[in-house]
Amino acid sequence: MLLREMHIRISTKINSLSMVKSADIGPALNLSTGIAGLDEILCGGLTAERLYLVEGMPGAGKTTLALQFLMEGVRSHEPVLYITLSETQNELQAVAESHGWQLDGIQVHEVITSEDLLDPAQQHTMFHPSEVELGDTTRNISTIVETLKPKRVVIDSLSELRLLAGNPLRYRRQILAYKQFFSRRACTVLMLDDRPDSHDMQIRSIAHGVIGLDQTESDYGIGRRRLRVIKYRGVASRDGYHDYKIRRGGVVVFPRLVAAETRAFSKRQLVSTGIPPLDTQFGGGIDIGTSTMIGGPPGTGKSTLAAQFVAASIDRGDKAAMFIFEESTNVLLNRCDGIGIDLKSALDAGKVTIQQIDPAEMTPGEFTSQVCTAVEKDHVKLIVIDSLNGYLNAMPNDRFLTLHLHELLIYLGQRGVTTIIVGVHQGILGGNMSSAIDASYLADNVLLLRHFEFNGEVRQAISVFKKRGSVHERSIREYSITSQGIRVGRVLKQFHGVLTGVPTFEGHKLDDEN
Repeated sequence: MLLREMHIRISTKINSLSMVKSADIGPALNLSTGIAGLDEILCGGLTAERLYLVEGMPGAGKTTLALQFLMEGVRSHEPVLYITLSETQNELQAVAESHGWQLDGIQVHEVITSEDLLDPAQQHTMFHPSEVELGDTTRNISTIVETLKPKRVVIDSLSELRLLAGNPLRYRRQILAYKQFFSRRACTVLMLDDRPDSHDMQIRSIAHGVIGLDQTESDYGIGRRRLRVIKYRGVASRDGYHDYKIRRGGVVVFPRLVAAETRAFSKRQLVSTGIPPLDTQFGGGIDIGTSTMIGGPPGTGKSTLAAQFVAASIDRGDKAAMFIFEESTNVLLNRCDGIGIDLKSALDAGKVTIQQIDPAEMTPGEFTSQVCTAVEKDHVKLIVIDSLNGYLNAMPNDRFLTLHLHELLIYLGQRGVTTIIVGVHQGILGGNMSSAIDASYLADNVLLLRHFEFNGEVRQAISVFKKRGSVHERSIREYSITSQGIRVGRVLKQFHGVLTGVPTFEGHKLDDEN
């Protein structure tokens, strides 16, 4: 009974002290990491006065990320400290210079120097060297923190502390001691760790948050880098993997797109393609906010038709953006100029942007980020992706590439942006052509172009195979590209079997012979 009463008194005292402490501290503040994309994933940044673990294999960008975190503190006029147990200050300076940075305002403290390791006086015989070095390291860190009183601290890296500790129990107790030490001094700490093959779950459990950096190699082109917020106590961060790159200027993070965050309802509105007969085939035009797949074999004029959609958008006073994977900007402009579509003037006037994508240097997250930037900052109303096959070939190892694109199309539709996707079908003639992807899954509308042979000449046909949610013309019309532009002719009523590539002519003479 007496023990129970004492337990109640102690618990009451602890609860009262906790309430006083919480009242004194107030609501926790968020600190920017210095990386806009990472702040977005973390819902505003890192909770202040907490300990975080950043883990990843060597070369993943941990040091670069940590320096950006400290430089953001310098910009906020906060004292910051970089404690290094492996790299020298000269090596850190070289990293900073590679990004065009200066370490001004960042206190760099080397805990273990090469001179200490080579000095005979530092060689211990009575005790194991790790026992002495661990204690010296701890005192060294605590002394410099007490002296400088930093608000942001980086410890690089835990691999050295793991080796000094010698066993998992001592290592865990050491990390716990650091956590309590820094929490009493209002420090926000990033601990960097070269992630071992077997993840150290004990350290993950101690940290307030864990950010994992992952990198995979590619058979051709750049490798892919991704990060994931493995743990973040009390914060609903954005789950999943997020692409990132290390460029001159630091780490750039591309948050995973979640279309559900931009749900909106818009009234149905039709816009013209710029070609009246094609508008008729579409039942009056294309709905704003829908995606249209232009499919067909090579040489049918898919890219040229996509450029016509861009010209029509510019004529309406809307901005457009083209993302081209297969041809250069110069070839595109010259080809359009040859058929009377003046994209060069629109490009110079800022009415259209053309981004030539290097397939070997692109990741799904980066591409999505570029499209979203065009929509949110440049306020474009029409997006052209030319082509879908180039997009798929650019990132061949991503199993969920179709889901990436589907999420992007939903996002664009909810923002009222019309999307044109060019898709190349395998084969030239015949009905057994295959597509690289299921068009009915991705696109709201499907516009099909076909070659067909007649009277010793290769001709082209166009038809609307699908228009989601509305009536459209199901006819097949002749389609041609001339020096005056794109021409959509009359319905091919006199032909049977156009889609086979070798149709049967059942009339007396062609419409263009009248």
